[in-house]
Amino acid sequence: MNFLDLAEVETRDLIPGFHVKFVHSETMTFAHWEIEENAELPEHSHPHEQVCNVIEGRFELTIDGVSRVLEAGGVGLIPSNAVHSGRALSRCHVIDVFHPIREDYR
Repeated sequence: MNFLDLAEVETRDLIPGFHVKFVHSETMTFAHWEIEENAELPEHSHPHEQVCNVIEGRFELTIDGVSRVLEAGGVGLIPSNAVHSGRALSRCHVIDVFHPIREDYR
């Protein structure tokens, strides 16, 4: 499928306060997150590279113990197996890109 309408993609709640719509290409996964203010992403890691794009709001991202507050236009580059966590300082819209594809999110 070459075209999608996000309005027609199922919203999933994987973590309290994190609402996501997943889009999968042949080799990547795109996660379109709507995140509630004060929602926390627990510390974790995975073998996938991840690019965290803040579209709206303020999101504190910690990668390997280094924290930054990202606002609209801010990008966090998370290497494979890096320990990371986060916290929404306001309501946020974030798009994460994972490579390779996240089979666990299909």
